[in-house]
Amino acid sequence: MTVTAQMARFALVGAVNTGTYYGLYLLLLHRLPYIAAHVLAFLLSMIGSFFLNSYFTYRTRPTWRKFLLFPLTNAANFVITTGGVYLLVGLAGFSDRYAPLVAAAGAIPITFLVSRTIMLRPDAPPRKRAEPVA
Repeated sequence: MTVTAQMARFALVGAVNTGTYYGLYLLLLHRLPYIAAHVLAFLLSMIGSFFLNSYFTYRTRPTWRKFLLFPLTNAANFVITTGGVYLLVGLAGFSDRYAPLVAAAGAIPITFLVSRTIMLRPDAPPRKRAEPVA
């Protein structure tokens, strides 16, 4: 599959993931402060994103190794969006309902690059036992 096709699929998964995140965020916002709602919605949607990207975007088998590395794909995204939400709501007076959508836009290119690197990296082959020296 070409990088262009992967980017298109990544964008589609991103749209679904953003919708999932935002729906969870709004639901959680009724019970939690906006930062807590953001963090929990982010974590839950990241799990869904892993499986969608695995199967749909990169057409690769999900493994525990990739699952454990996948949060790295969102580390930059998390920092950018959390900082953006804080700046937009806390300092700029932006609505806490729309700030996460605006903040997410700046994180997309970085997330794609890191995601592609992790998801397409081959799993380490099993180690071979050393052959006895004759």
